[in-house]
Amino acid sequence: MTQEIKLRKAEIEDRDLIWEIIQQAIERRRIDGSTQWQNGYPNLDTVESDIAKNFGFVLTVDGEIAVYVALIFNDEPAYSTIEGAWLSDGEFVVVHRVAVHEKFAGQGLVKKLFDHIESFTKENGVQSVKVDTNYDNIAMLKILEKQGYSYCGEVFLAGGMRKAFEKIII
Repeated sequence: MTQEIKLRKAEIEDRDLIWEIIQQAIERRRIDGSTQWQNGYPNLDTVESDIAKNFGFVLTVDGEIAVYVALIFNDEPAYSTIEGAWLSDGEFVVVHRVAVHEKFAGQGLVKKLFDHIESFTKENGVQSVKVDTNYDNIAMLKILEKQGYSYCGEVFLAGGMRKAFEKIII
């Protein structure tokens, strides 16, 4: 049986489940020994702000929320200063706060999420996708490599240096 996988905007009714998913991801990062997301960010206010600003998106599997992500058009002040160089200086989509529900962990849904993000980016006529992650987030680093993202340098974000990547879409 084929699963129906869709990317849609998060609704305020999704808030509590999204927050639960983020808390699971925070705990997974901690267990993995990562410093990412261990300082009170992201938090419930972050989720509410994402939804209010139309940045919050969910990837659903057969209608059930499996993955949360924030997608932001052309707006990440930290990206204006990079130790290195972006591939482009055109319009871009920023990917932040990727979190997978533990029920769906290990099923390749983050790869599917990035496929949907890239389609979404292309459909909106946006040139590229930019993303950053912690140096010790091995799972995300592997996904970015497999998806063809180029390492561009480092940015200072959320209290620390992050590896920054970009992929030209159109």
